[in-house]
Amino acid sequence: MVKRLYDLAYGRAGDKGNIANISVIARSPEAYKEIKAKLTAERVKAHLGDLVKGRVVRYELDNIEALNFVCYEALDGGATRSLRIDPLGKSLAGALLYMEWE
Repeated sequence: MVKRLYDLAYGRAGDKGNIANISVIARSPEAYKEIKAKLTAERVKAHLGDLVKGRVVRYELDNIEALNFVCYEALDGGATRSLRIDPLGKSLAGALLYMEWE
């Protein structure tokens, strides 16, 4: 059985203009240690591929055992400009949580 990031964490997302904000919130302290060690901004950008044209910045929120990723140029111009079926940040959070996890 394939393990996925959603086995270790919950996700939340937001968006403003062409910027998506994805939070990955660990299900346990042990999961947070693993996620913090392995889930880099580079890995997030690689996983989301062409959906994120700009940089990805990672913020650590140790007090709530979460990571926050700010993805620039990630919404095809924003909700009112995009031709994507779902131009919102929540779809990127779902895509990230579906990442295969080792």
